Amino acid sequence: MTSGVSATAAANRDGAAAARHLARWLALAATPTFAIMAGVTAVAGSGSADMLCSAGYASALGGMAPMYLLMSAFHSVAWLRLIAERRRAPPPE
Repeated sequence: MTSGVSATAAANRDGAAAARHLARWLALAATPTFAIMAGVTAVAGSGSADMLCSAGYASALGGMAPMYLLMSAFHSVAWLRLIAERRRAPPPE
């Protein structure tokens, strides 16, 4: 019975490790994705979505492109953490 329990615990640990690994990669993917979306939106425009965001007022900060840039900045924490980890790690020999 103990081997079944330890096998289940090992599988749970492996699954949790895989989930953490996937979450880390998704967090790293968010920043460039939002930056690309901001660029595409700025160049091509987003049509009706832009009109909805700026309907009530005329502001230079209105629209979808600034929102995507802001989202990109907020999600850059994962990249900053990765850079800090790389700087702390000893150089490979």
